[in-house]
Amino acid sequence: MRKLGRSLKLNDNKGYTIAVALALIVVSSLLIGYYLISRLPPEGYTTIYVLDSQKKAIDYPELLVINENNTINVWVVVENHMDTRQSCEVLQKVVSDPISFPVEADVQSRYAKTIENGETWEALATVSINEPGSYSVVFELWIYDDDAGAFQFSHNYCVSKLEVIGQT
Repeated sequence: MRKLGRSLKLNDNKGYTIAVALALIVVSSLLIGYYLISRLPPEGYTTIYVLDSQKKAIDYPELLVINENNTINVWVVVENHMDTRQSCEVLQKVVSDPISFPVEADVQSRYAKTIENGETWEALATVSINEPGSYSVVFELWIYDDDAGAFQFSHNYCVSKLEVIGQT
């Protein structure tokens, strides 16, 4: 290295200057490349979320009392950002066992709609539970797959935990 530096007639100060300049060029190139890649349009997505009866995300029911208030209403909202029309289905399930997805339980209610790109769909879901215990109310989003010719689980879901007690 010293021979190369001497042949280029570089003293120690000039050598450091060139090394720093090369490092700055490399770092600048990486930053510019990252910026260009991050500006690519994002992949499409669908999303599902649950709102309370006032269409807000603040006052979710947590405790139900049998024969007093054992029914709740929540809004299930699905958004389509896939750059194409999507046929969607939301499956509502109530389980008391540990959960793995998709949930292996009977479908309590089914909501279906074809949603245009950029459209939001809201459905009012009613849940009634008549037995004491701890429950999970699950809303799974399924998307129609043209290749498979059937609805496929999108791995998007919402879970609301409820405690149901007898009358006090």
